[in-house]
Amino acid sequence: MSACVPAPADSGRTKHVHPPHSPPPGPRRFRIAGADVSASIAVFLIALPLSLGIALATGAPLQAGLVAAAVGGVVAGRIGGCPLQVSGPAAGLTVVTADLIQQYGWRTTCAITVLAGLAQLGLGCLRVARSALAVSPAIVHGMLAGIGVTIAVAQLHIVLGGTPQSAVPENLAALPAQLANLHPADVAVSALTLTLLFLWPRLPGRVGRVLGKLPAALIAVAAATALAALTNLRLPKVDLPSWSSHALAALPDGPVLGLVAAVLTTTLVCSVQSLLGAVAVDKLVAARPGLTGRVRRSDLDRELLGQGAANIVSGSLGGLPIAGVAVRSSANVAAGAVSRNSTMLHGGYVVIAALLLVPALELIPLASLAALVMSVGLKMVSLNHIRTVTRHREVLVYAVTTGGVVFFGVLEGVALGIAVAVGVALHRLTRTRITHEETEAGHHIHVRGQLTFLAVPRLSRVLHQVPHGADAVVELDGSFMDHAAYETLQDWQKTHTAQGGSVDITGRRPGIRISEPVEVDGCRCRPWTAWRNHQCERPPTATAPPDAGSQDTTGVADLTGGTGGTGEVGGRGGTTTSSPTDLARGISAFQRNTAPHVRGELARLAREGQQPSQLFLTCADSRVVTSMITSSGPGDLFVVRNVGNFVPPPGEESGDDSVAAAIEYAVDVLKVRSITVCGHSGCGAMQALLGTEPGGAQTPLKRWLRHGLPSLARIPGGGEGAGGPRLAGRAAADTAERLCLANVVQQLEHLRAHESVSRALATGGADGGLELHGMYFHVGEAQAYLLADEAGEDGEAVFRRVLETDFTV
Repeated sequence: MSACVPAPADSGRTKHVHPPHSPPPGPRRFRIAGADVSASIAVFLIALPLSLGIALATGAPLQAGLVAAAVGGVVAGRIGGCPLQVSGPAAGLTVVTADLIQQYGWRTTCAITVLAGLAQLGLGCLRVARSALAVSPAIVHGMLAGIGVTIAVAQLHIVLGGTPQSAVPENLAALPAQLANLHPADVAVSALTLTLLFLWPRLPGRVGRVLGKLPAALIAVAAATALAALTNLRLPKVDLPSWSSHALAALPDGPVLGLVAAVLTTTLVCSVQSLLGAVAVDKLVAARPGLTGRVRRSDLDRELLGQGAANIVSGSLGGLPIAGVAVRSSANVAAGAVSRNSTMLHGGYVVIAALLLVPALELIPLASLAALVMSVGLKMVSLNHIRTVTRHREVLVYAVTTGGVVFFGVLEGVALGIAVAVGVALHRLTRTRITHEETEAGHHIHVRGQLTFLAVPRLSRVLHQVPHGADAVVELDGSFMDHAAYETLQDWQKTHTAQGGSVDITGRRPGIRISEPVEVDGCRCRPWTAWRNHQCERPPTATAPPDAGSQDTTGVADLTGGTGGTGEVGGRGGTTTSSPTDLARGISAFQRNTAPHVRGELARLAREGQQPSQLFLTCADSRVVTSMITSSGPGDLFVVRNVGNFVPPPGEESGDDSVAAAIEYAVDVLKVRSITVCGHSGCGAMQALLGTEPGGAQTPLKRWLRHGLPSLARIPGGGEGAGGPRLAGRAAADTAERLCLANVVQQLEHLRAHESVSRALATGGADGGLELHGMYFHVGEAQAYLLADEAGEDGEAVFRRVLETDFTV
């Protein structure tokens, strides 16, 4: 399907076709989840005052904010690729829109919004949404911070009862005079608004938890409005003219280059903010239990198409530019929304309010809206973002972008930030430290940083300081090496070796070598042999030369006790034979390459004790590497392994103290938050269980396999892939795979019968308590499947494929 034609919201669902001789199905009823209704109300209560406040801050007609909020909810909510993102007038667009209105007037600004929407449609068709995420986060955060400062300084004048100027320097220059000429009524209303915005989410006790569910923005503006009405304060209020006089878009009027720059600026800010917001919403969805399987991950190209369509409609109807809004989107997720219906409903509520609640809206003081928008602007200067860019040594990029936006404009500030970011990247690329140290073991040359042609003269000078015939180690501490540096190292290595010396070129990570692959008795060793049971593979008939572009792909393992030692080469299939020295070689490789990196973390774990978050119960099969398939590290998993990943049910006769003790310790002492039972393909225990015949000698293996008999009873007789738990999207490969799936489901039932588990499940509080998960890992495909919460249409358990885009950006 083309990116220009958004897929319908339910395109991923299975389409059921009724039998040819059966009556046609009845009309499908449009259902809206109760969670979406409640979430839409919460979002509406936040969006209404913010939309008016942002329109006020831009200098646009106040109806324009309502139009943008309604269109963003209905159009972007229906077409966009991020189901739970709420779109509308955004604070990040305030400065851009205000400049456009000042330069070209309101009707031309609407036309620019339409053109920006068309540009977004074109970008969505070109599928370049992911490319927008290549912009440095320091530039994006700096741009938002600069916009926030501009908003806050401008709205401060309205808070004090005055009128803002067109630029930050002018507003700062006029501030002393404004402070000398305060308007008490405006200041009182603004102070009440800011106080409630700060204190409302922090109300203590049970009452605070109940009242805290009401949006602070709504409470603050409502309280300020009530104060102004009850005390008859004379101050400017919202003025919503008749919709019959509402200004719509007109043909753009102005210099062509200026209009092109305006369209590009609006497109850039709208697109980047919306795409970053979609990524942030995905993270919020992934963090909310039970929501990940129900809400799909964002389609960024489709989101760009939805934003473009919304901007076209909003600009045509005389509305503000539209983008994804972080505050409303996070509130939507937190309020429990489960589909795009909540976003669309909130847009419908805005339409109703704009048509029926005009008298109530006209009671709102402008100073209260200005205080609300000023608080939003101040929050855009995030201390967390500043700490992050400082930690990554990008504070200069952040500061330049922020200053550029404040003093020159959004487009100019972003351009300055990009220029500085490129300069910083080039500086880091060329900043390579090369040191030479002579020790008792020989000469050690350490290269820190990226090794490019710019560092070749220094590298060559240091390499030639090593005497002929000496032992040398070259350690490459970087992630990139270009062809010029590669050839320099290769030529020097060959020359030095020919003169009687030895050279070991390695990196900080195992397997980094730049020498040619080494063959031993016809076997070719590869960088990954260290974790392939020290096995080598037969060389292909024709081999490609090593790639000089990356240190990670141009090497082989050390055959003499270094990383990935191979042991002796056997005579069958190019595999190695285990030898007593394999263990020592592996430990030596760990001490040399891995221990320096994990020593600090292991020392912390030794001090603090283990605090795993998960009990992982899986098979003893050597091919199931728990840390690798779960991307976990030391201290993350409490692992229990046995033949067949069995959880014997409790009881004196059939229980097993080893597994039961591990479960009790993990739940009651370690307080793990989840337990996973993981089966896998090609399980020998399942094969043995299928081949077990009654009677005969009761060996330890047979006695142990009795814990799998309830699993065997779960799969009915019949052909392969028929009945029992199944995989989504395909039938089970054979009876053994069906049994593996049934065994995971059965062992979860055994797990629930254990007293410590049942107690933890029954007493789980608001934080979610203990969670149980079933997992199936197909070894040959390196593919994981998770047991779904809902059963299939046939009532059987279903394991769904875990996609690589489910939890990552």
